[in-house]
Amino acid sequence: MHFFALTATLLLPLASQAIDIISSNDDGWAEVNIRSLYSALTAAGHSVVISAPAENESGTGSSTRTPTVLTEACEFDSCPVGSPAYGYNASQPRFNYVNSYPATSIQYGIQNLSTKFFDGVPDLAVTGPNVGNNLALTVLFSGTVGAAVSAVESGIPAIAFSGDTGSQTAWNVSPTPLYSQVYAELATTLTDHLIASGAPPYLPPDIWLNVNFPAVSNDSCNSADQFSFVLSRIYTAVPLISGADVETCGSTRLPTETAVVDTAGCYVAVSVGNTDKRDGNATQQAVVLDKLSDLLVCLP
Repeated sequence: MHFFALTATLLLPLASQAIDIISSNDDGWAEVNIRSLYSALTAAGHSVVISAPAENESGTGSSTRTPTVLTEACEFDSCPVGSPAYGYNASQPRFNYVNSYPATSIQYGIQNLSTKFFDGVPDLAVTGPNVGNNLALTVLFSGTVGAAVSAVESGIPAIAFSGDTGSQTAWNVSPTPLYSQVYAELATTLTDHLIASGAPPYLPPDIWLNVNFPAVSNDSCNSADQFSFVLSRIYTAVPLISGADVETCGSTRLPTETAVVDTAGCYVAVSVGNTDKRDGNATQQAVVLDKLSDLLVCLP
């Protein structure tokens, strides 16, 4: 695994507020994005534990399943055939797999690994960065989102991160892909700003954040300092049915997250979701707007 340091500019204002974080995804415990985020959050001073599926479980939503002994090797041959239902990296016990779906995996982390590594339950759950964006209706089927919602239902505030660029890639690829580094750095920036916004719990009950990063390339959007964060909504508002959003940027209607990531430039969509995987209401959005006010911008 290629380790990298976050820029001092991003870390200095927030590094003193270290917390306990449980991490999961639906792409598997050995996928490079979850390991890059672990490195970035750890470099920022946080105590992080990965509890993620043994295999790629994309598209499994909020499904759960009793973990079983592996009948084939873990993804990228990260554990052999016949490995137990639960396991970890011998050289890094904070990297844990569960042979089940994302929602089951994060629950194992909350209920079991927390007692081993944390002084109590985690302060925050982060999932992803997912390989590919989770926008609009894909939110309903995403295992990365399902894991975040499962954490929220257990009383743990959660953020689901997803990125447009990349494909299923092993943790030990060298060098670490540029997009994976950038997404991990951006995820850490938002996480640290949320933590700095006040004492726990860092989000109101029953909501989570859906964060989508646009494409990264060698030619554009190739460093974290080029990106800006925009408050958005998951779904297109339905006239006469959808209530007003929080008032910001001169409007009571937030842009959809699809519109944000598709806007020319480097814009990150930050949406407020509830446990039904629908948009949070204006009151809930207002809390997030206040907490992240120094980070959020308006679309041009």
